[in-house]
Amino acid sequence: MVARIVMAFAAGLYTATAQATGVAISSADHRARAISVIVGGTTMAVAFGAPLGALVAGLVGWRGSYVMVALFGVIAAASIWIMLPAGLRGAQLSLRQRVAAVALPGVPGALLTTGSTLAGAFTVIIYLAVVTTQSIGLSPTLVPAVLLAFGIGAALGNAAGGQLADRIGARPTVIGATALNGLMLAAISLVAHLPGGIVGPAFFVLIFAQGATGWAFPPAQSSYLLGSAPNSAPLVLSLNASALYLGIASGSLIAGLVLQFGTADDLGWVGATLPAIALAGIALSAIRRHETRPSMARSG
Repeated sequence: MVARIVMAFAAGLYTATAQATGVAISSADHRARAISVIVGGTTMAVAFGAPLGALVAGLVGWRGSYVMVALFGVIAAASIWIMLPAGLRGAQLSLRQRVAAVALPGVPGALLTTGSTLAGAFTVIIYLAVVTTQSIGLSPTLVPAVLLAFGIGAALGNAAGGQLADRIGARPTVIGATALNGLMLAAISLVAHLPGGIVGPAFFVLIFAQGATGWAFPPAQSSYLLGSAPNSAPLVLSLNASALYLGIASGSLIAGLVLQFGTADDLGWVGATLPAIALAGIALSAIRRHETRPSMARSG
């Protein structure tokens, strides 16, 4: 348990620092793409890490999987040491300044959107094996293939999210990805009721689409936060990473409660309510901004 806590601490520290570094060494019109490349490391891990870990564990035992992870960590650290430009330094800020970043205009709502959207996605992702075998009725041997389909979709969606945020804007991309993610989650609860011959193929298509829509969100959301608080980029990105991890933890908790009091069939529609809440928050925020602008104009 101590080892897991230390690993989680290191992962959170790395994620925020990596995104801030990507922003620092990229031009303004390529920031979302840079973030999508960094977040793409996570999606590639989802796509290939679970199947590879299962393969290694089957060959040399579960301890071999941890040795593999440790070796990858050493390789990553060495690569960063060699390839990252030297002399990059963050601003020296007080604790009060760091906490104050939470209250910057647009940031609180964006953080709630991140947490809600990721919680909804991980309500299904965390128990994807249970959904595959119990709700859909597929063989446990197909679980690695399902994880791979999700991971490939996530990798493609992540790249598309960064591209779209730079081309059409971060906010429309965030809204579109959140809405589509909610629809895919709801559809996962409905797919088991399709005729038997098409349940399996339809499920694979939905899992691929859910991975794509769910992981198009993070780079676009990071880009939106950069636009909302450009002078506090490292701070707001670290807060967003915290909201992301909190969303993952919350989704896992919600999924566990759903399975305790319901069935695997309920995970999709319960998860879909959380992106819907996020969309409602985005709409309310837009209404407030619209109401504030005329009053500011009149006072001017």
